[in-house]
Amino acid sequence: MTRAIEDTTPEIQARWRNWLFNQALPLWSHEGFDHERGLFHERLDWASRPVPMQALRLMVQARQISTFCRAALDGVHDAGVQALNCLDTVRRLYHRTDDQPGWVFSIAATDRPAQTKRDLYAHAFILFAYGWAIRYADRPEDRAMARRIATDIDLIFAAPNGGYVDAVPDEGVLRSQNPHMHLLEAYLVVFEATGDSFYLERAKALVDLARTRLIDPRSGLLLEFFGSDWRPLKSFGENQVQPGHLFEWSWLLKDYSRLADCTGDEAELLVQNSGTLFKAGLTSGCDHARHVVLDSMTDTHVILERSARIWAQTELLRLLYTGEKTQEETRNAALFAVSFLEQFAPLSLKGGWIDHIDADGDRLVDYMPASSLYHIYGAGRQIAL
Repeated sequence: MTRAIEDTTPEIQARWRNWLFNQALPLWSHEGFDHERGLFHERLDWASRPVPMQALRLMVQARQISTFCRAALDGVHDAGVQALNCLDTVRRLYHRTDDQPGWVFSIAATDRPAQTKRDLYAHAFILFAYGWAIRYADRPEDRAMARRIATDIDLIFAAPNGGYVDAVPDEGVLRSQNPHMHLLEAYLVVFEATGDSFYLERAKALVDLARTRLIDPRSGLLLEFFGSDWRPLKSFGENQVQPGHLFEWSWLLKDYSRLADCTGDEAELLVQNSGTLFKAGLTSGCDHARHVVLDSMTDTHVILERSARIWAQTELLRLLYTGEKTQEETRNAALFAVSFLEQFAPLSLKGGWIDHIDADGDRLVDYMPASSLYHIYGAGRQIAL
């Protein structure tokens, strides 16, 4: 930190509002958008110029579409129509363009498929984008496509022993929690948009998977990687845990409880799981001298990487700025909120950001990735609105 934290909550809110609403959102809907192709750029350089890419990933387009639909719904940036038009373009360019079910992973500069593997993570995000498009415009064709995506996910990715494979083709040796987390997030958004229990049932199955497989009973922590039999990939004490994902799951478990209207023992267990993940991430996964969330630790709380990605900061901030807080919790939230602006979003970038820093706070990247905005907006709206 370059100076002592003296900001009051209203001052921090004003700083975030100015940076997010007046700088970041305009930057990424103007300089960050290719108006000729009708698609979002994946990267900008430090001067806010597009970085040429050989391929554009479905996941990035979906994240940007969802973010600008949300911002339009919040009334803070009017790029909702642009996002819907982009969604229609994405559907035309990515959906079944190799004549196979599902969505291709990326497209080339020619708008033809570049990589045709089916990726669960990418499918989760295109479903997420349709959920926010339904919330924003409620077009019948978007409701129909959301159902089709969910059906295709079961068809393409379902694993024989529960959960899903990460990608198709599948090498059969690794399962990851991350795409399951984002699929849960997508199901919850579409359920809230449509009220269709079809999506809530699938969300419940993923919550059950988290309880029985993804959260290790020995540590109470969410692990990152598993074998094809859903056992931890490594021996106890050697498995990777990402604090940022502890915060994401903490949020999602509470959100599931809210949307499923859980009561009694079920609600209590979800609160307990959510709280355990949050406490572990905050206590063991953060550098409280620098006020940053670190990249990774082991399932015995030993830090593996003291570098810090921007998305992990936002997942902690979203939790810190939700609900009633004590005076100490308010101060903690302020420390991390100001740290974010100073270390990851310097004024010189005018709405841009540094995605990854090392233990000394130096940049580990030479570009600004569009994909970070989805995380940033989720936290920023909690702080600024």
